[in-house]
Amino acid sequence: MKDQIQCHAADQIKESTKPQRLSQQLERAITTVFKPVANHNFNVEYDKKKKSEGKMVRAERQVVLDMLFSAFEKHQYYNIKDLVDITKQPVTYLKEIMREIGTYNSKGAHKSTWELKPEYRHYQSAEEEEEMQTA
Repeated sequence: MKDQIQCHAADQIKESTKPQRLSQQLERAITTVFKPVANHNFNVEYDKKKKSEGKMVRAERQVVLDMLFSAFEKHQYYNIKDLVDITKQPVTYLKEIMREIGTYNSKGAHKSTWELKPEYRHYQSAEEEEEMQTA
């Protein structure tokens, strides 16, 4: 019994002294490795899309305001990215206009969204609409 324990301990010591990783010399180069690509397909597609759309150019202020008001008739809250998609205007220009006609919600359920200031809102509550239709 004692010999078995000593033998087992010796095996464990031999096993623990073996290096964990061994280096091997390869006969030929490994060709299954991915080669670097200068420009990936998704980058090329993105560049083509950017070139076809061109740079964003500031439209007349009144035209942008009309687009914004028509958008806010559909929904009450928009984040800036959606407004950029709708109006196709530069972010800084859009924010400049939105600071005048809208309020930015930084808290609550509609966090990080813009809504129109009360004086620019002309949508009515559902009760008011029903009253208008029945009258």
